[in-house]
Amino acid sequence: MRYRDVISSDGLRLGAYESGKADGLEILFIHGFSQCAQCWSGQFEDPSLEERFRLIAFDIRGHGTSDKPSDPTRYSDDRLFADDVNAVMDAFGLERPVLVGWSYAGRIVEDYLESYGTKRLAGINYVCARTNNQMEFVGPGNDHLAGMTGSDRAADLAATRRFVRACFSKLPPDAALEKIVAYNMLVPAAIRAAHLSRPPSDGAVLRTIDVPVLVSQGDEDLLVSKGLGELTAALIPGAKLSMYEGVGHTPFVEDAARFNRELAEFVAEANEMRR
Repeated sequence: MRYRDVISSDGLRLGAYESGKADGLEILFIHGFSQCAQCWSGQFEDPSLEERFRLIAFDIRGHGTSDKPSDPTRYSDDRLFADDVNAVMDAFGLERPVLVGWSYAGRIVEDYLESYGTKRLAGINYVCARTNNQMEFVGPGNDHLAGMTGSDRAADLAATRRFVRACFSKLPPDAALEKIVAYNMLVPAAIRAAHLSRPPSDGAVLRTIDVPVLVSQGDEDLLVSKGLGELTAALIPGAKLSMYEGVGHTPFVEDAARFNRELAEFVAEANEMRR
C-alpha cells in the first residue's frame, strides 16, 4: 500500500492508501466501526485483484491514521462523511469506482448517496452492511459496544477483544487477532461513542439506487444479522445477494478467495453495464 494524506471539507486529514494497477478498474474500500484500512489486506495483497484493479482504501474519520479531533460535532453530520468519501475520490482522481462498504460503512455509503448520488459510481458492494438500525437486525455482537465507549481503559480493551472475536465465525490465528485488536484500540472511546451517537438511518435511499449492487453477507454474522443483508438486496432494484454459509461478519477474511473472485467479477460487470 502507498500512503497519502487527504484533506476533507472541514480540514480533517484522512489517511488513505493505494495499490494495484494504475489504469485498472477502480475499487474504493471503506471499513467498519473501530477498524481501519488494514482490514482489507487480504484484498490488497491478492495478485488476482492487485494485477487487474486500482485499489484504494482510507481510514474513516477518528480511526486508524486519520485525525481524531475530540469535538463530537466532527462526527455528527452526515454530510461530513459524504464529503470524506468524495475527498478521497477527488484526491486519487477516481472516475467511476465501485464502493465496497463493510458494516458501519453501509451507513457511510448512504451518506455519500444522499449528498452526491450515483453519477460517479460504477456500483456498490455492501458487505455485512448496516443499512438501517432496526433492532431485529442487531446481532448479539453489538452488546460489546457499550464497554468500548467508557473511561476505563482496561474495560475498553476487554470489550474490544470480545467485539473483535464476535466479528468472526472462523477465527483467524491469534497473531492476526491481536493485530486487529491493536488497530481497533487506536480509536479513542469518546470518538467511538460519538460515532454511535449519530442519528439512525432509515435506509430509504436504498430504493433509489440505480447502479449495480452486490450484497455480500455471512449467514452466521453476530453483528449484522443475515436478515438485513437479505432485506438490503430486496430493497435495491436489481441487487444480487451472495450469502456465505458458515461465515460471520467478515467474509472478505473468512473466505477471501471467494470474496475476491466475486468482487472482481462484479466490478467488471458493473463497469460494463455503466458504459
